[in-house]
Order: sequence, then structure tokens, then C-alpha cells
Amino acid sequence: MTTDLRVLRPAEWDHWYGQLETAFGGLPDSPQERALWQALTECERSIGVWDGSVCVGTAGAFSFLLSVPGGALVPAAGVTMVGVVPTHRRRGILASMMRRQLDDVFARGESLAVLTASEPAIYGRFGYGVATRKLRAEIDTDRVRLSVPDGTDDVALRLVAPADASAACEAVYARLVSERPGMLARRPGWEALPLLDPPGSRDGASRLQCVLAERDGEVVGFALYSTKVEWEPAGPKGAVRLRHMGALDPAGYAAVWRFLCGIDLTSTLQVHNRPVDDPWQHLVSDIRRCDLRELDALHVRLVDVRAALEARTYQAPVDVVLDVEDAFCPWNTGRWRLSGDPKGAVCSRTDDAADLALSVRELGAAYLGGSSLASLAGAGLVREVRRGALAEASLAFGSALAPWLPHGF
Repeated sequence: MTTDLRVLRPAEWDHWYGQLETAFGGLPDSPQERALWQALTECERSIGVWDGSVCVGTAGAFSFLLSVPGGALVPAAGVTMVGVVPTHRRRGILASMMRRQLDDVFARGESLAVLTASEPAIYGRFGYGVATRKLRAEIDTDRVRLSVPDGTDDVALRLVAPADASAACEAVYARLVSERPGMLARRPGWEALPLLDPPGSRDGASRLQCVLAERDGEVVGFALYSTKVEWEPAGPKGAVRLRHMGALDPAGYAAVWRFLCGIDLTSTLQVHNRPVDDPWQHLVSDIRRCDLRELDALHVRLVDVRAALEARTYQAPVDVVLDVEDAFCPWNTGRWRLSGDPKGAVCSRTDDAADLALSVRELGAAYLGGSSLASLAGAGLVREVRRGALAEASLAFGSALAPWLPHGF
């Protein structure tokens, strides 16, 4: 098979994206979704594999700023729109696109690549580790009550059309980004993503709605949600579906959650993507009636080990030599001395004896503080060479708040 791997030309976008839809089962996106993704696509960062005049493989990247421990916003390639049409699978096309893409990311000077995976097993072989998880829940609001902090009653709530509230919601979101690792600073154009609400994707629910939480005229929280009203012989049994929310302080946060749990004609609050340490879990009266579930979310790949490890800070002083294995990006392979603390870090190559041995995949999993090196070692994925190094590094790599990706891409 002779194929041509090259950068996407803007005029080819419709065909290129159509082939991506084919790779994901053939159901076309709504016109609203398609228009948004076309507007956001960075053609210069998108590639396709062509068999004659037909595109048989697609891959793209967004230019993101990712929050890392310590609050820095680090340039990262957001890998996206990756697919191979059914007729051309198992021919090395995916590997060739990953090879080209990571080479390009390294050449651009970005130290990180990140993605969300349709199937978690696909990208580990290319060095991506599961770095954040998302919490899903179905809260029985008929039986669960909230205990709210002082000041919650001082917060006023106001329903606003989502488009009219967008600027206020984005301002709250922007203030939260540097506080939690894994969040993405939304660049111009991305404010449209939370507002995307094609009727065909509602599954019988209402249009998107928005509530703002305000104190003294200042917006301190928001929620984007929809409702699905259903009836049983005994009465209403509807659901609230939370799309996105944020708040700047405990009272504003509690006011939003109390509102969501108390909407008339509903008895369930469906939560699809929240941090695994989301504070509402400490407000509810009965966590057992919240049906919690965790799923993988952001997969992280260190493209430049030195630059990536220097970009974040560390919870405790650390001085370790990491023996890193990276078969796909061999420039990372070797021993690296990492010295860091809450103020910063330096990382450089060394000939000193290793303290810990691991692959770049495990380093990616631990990078944002979501997976501990000690836990990975318990699975046999990290090897302690110097006694005590594992405990030292596990503490240092941690994060006060669990990393979280608030939306896909």
C-alpha cells in the first residue's frame, strides 16, 4: 500500500472530517457541532493519510495552555480527531501519524501532548499515561440533603440565557484554571464549546439552561444544565443533567449545588464530569445514594522530559535520579536528575546511579499528581532502586487538588 501522509489543506476539511466520522461509526455530527470544530481546527497542525484521493487516516492538535502543579500554564498539544477508516486499519497508519505528530510537537518546543481516548488501551504504546480521572454520579435528590456552609443564604441566584451569561461564566472559569492541575485555559473561540446544544443530542431533555450565583452584584458561581421531566403513576420523576459549573468560594459553590438538587419535578441530579475530590461529596447527607463512578479522562505524554519536569513545582523537596525508558521518543531515554520543591525545579541529564526506574507512560500518569508513583510501583510499573526514593518522589509529585479536565476536545 502506498499512502501519502501530509498536512491538511483547508479546502480538504469537509472530506477529512467526514472520514473521521466514518472512522467513528459513520454518524454525522450536527451542523452546529461541525461548524464549531471546523472553526477550531488548526489546519497547520492537522494531518491526513491519503490513499489516492481518499483520506484514510486523520489526526490533529490544538494549541493549548495546560495548568500544572504550581499554577503555571504550560503549552501543550491537544491531540484530537484521530481516526483510521475501517478498510485501512492494522496497517501502521495510526503509528505513522503518532510518529509524525510527536516529532512535530517536539520541534515546536511543546513539552507535553495530551488527549482523551475513545478506548483507554490505544495510546499507552505511544507513551500516554492516564493522568486525570472524572467523577460521574447520579444523586437521589429525593433522599439526599445538603448541609451548606455559612453565607450560602447571602448568595442570590438568577436564571440567564446561556449565551447572555457566557462572558460571566468564562470569567469564573478563567479564575479557577491555575488552581487545579489539568484544566485548560480557554483561548478565543473555545467559549462556544460549553454552549453547544444541538437539539438532536438532548435525548428528550430541555434546551441548555444557565443559573448565575451572585453576591453584591458579582458573579461568584454558575451552572449550565438541562432538565428532563418524566412522570410515573406516583408523580414526577425527572432528572437534572449538569453540563458544567464553577464557583469562586464555598458559599457560592454550595448555593449552586443546592439549586441543582432542588429543581421542581426532578428527583435525580446526573453529574457526568466533575473532579474526583469535588467538595459536594462532603455536603451530601448520604454518599451511598449518589452512585459514584470514576473514569479515565486526560492522558498525558511527556514529549520533552526535561522541560516538562521543570515546568511544574513539587509539594515537597525532592532530589531523585529517574531512569526513563521511552522507545517511541528516544530523545527522552536515559537518566535524569530532578531537583525541586514548591518554588521550582531543575532537571538535567546525569550519569549518576538511578533512584527510580520507569517508562515515560508512568511519568505521564504521575505528572499532574493524579496517580501516585507509589501506587504505580505497587502495580510493578515503577521500580525503586534507592531505598526511600519512592516515598520521597511520591510525596513531591502529589497535588493538593486532584487534577481534572473540565471538557473534552
